[in-house]
Amino acid sequence: MTTLTATLRELYEGDTRRAHRFRYVLLVFDVATIAFVIVTSFLPLIPWIIACDVALGVFVLLDFAARLGISRTPLREFRHLSTWTDLVAVASFLAPVLVEGVGFLRILRTLRLLRTYHLLERLRQDSELFRRNEDAILAATNLVVFVFTMTGIVYATQHNTNPAIQTPIDALYFTVTSLTTTGYGDITLPGPTGRLLSVFVMICGVTLFFRLAQVVFRPYKVRFPCDACGLQRHEPDAVHCKACGNLLNIPDEGAD
Repeated sequence: MTTLTATLRELYEGDTRRAHRFRYVLLVFDVATIAFVIVTSFLPLIPWIIACDVALGVFVLLDFAARLGISRTPLREFRHLSTWTDLVAVASFLAPVLVEGVGFLRILRTLRLLRTYHLLERLRQDSELFRRNEDAILAATNLVVFVFTMTGIVYATQHNTNPAIQTPIDALYFTVTSLTTTGYGDITLPGPTGRLLSVFVMICGVTLFFRLAQVVFRPYKVRFPCDACGLQRHEPDAVHCKACGNLLNIPDEGAD
């Protein structure tokens, strides 16, 4: 193992303070990238935006190469959806002129980082807010990613042929009205492909929306795996597992 590989593996997978800081920097980068993508997707493609796109694309490509380089089974990485979303993100950053319409697809990269095991574990340790709202945060992230991904796909496939889709705002408007099943009807996607895309937005969007509503409005529970049956979620003050009756020892910071 080379020194570079060892260093990268420690940063991406290690449990040192430096590794934790490094992964938080990546998280901040992803959040800033999402903000940049959303804002600039509604602006004309001017030179400074193209330059920023290319710079971000190079950074994402380096990050992707580093993750692939430290993998013990690189070829197996391509069996994971997250690997392909990284490739889509890199392509959309490095080819802003040719694939302007799929700029929203760059937001897909956030799913990979938020689903990284080490980062999730660290967030659970460091943030009480994250521990209490983990399911809601992940559900909201999935919904937001879906909305902007579908917005990019709708805009990329329709803006040259559908007079009703002139800007990314039109595509965003159509996506939101479709997934909420409001369907005002002022914007439609013609043809079999357009109808199938509309159906996909409605079915998947409603599913993600109800998932978010479910985790937001259901009673609060903590994650603590039962040693006997493996049940993950329990009431904060539970003494016994409600599934098997096993004695629990849920950590409690005590009342304020």
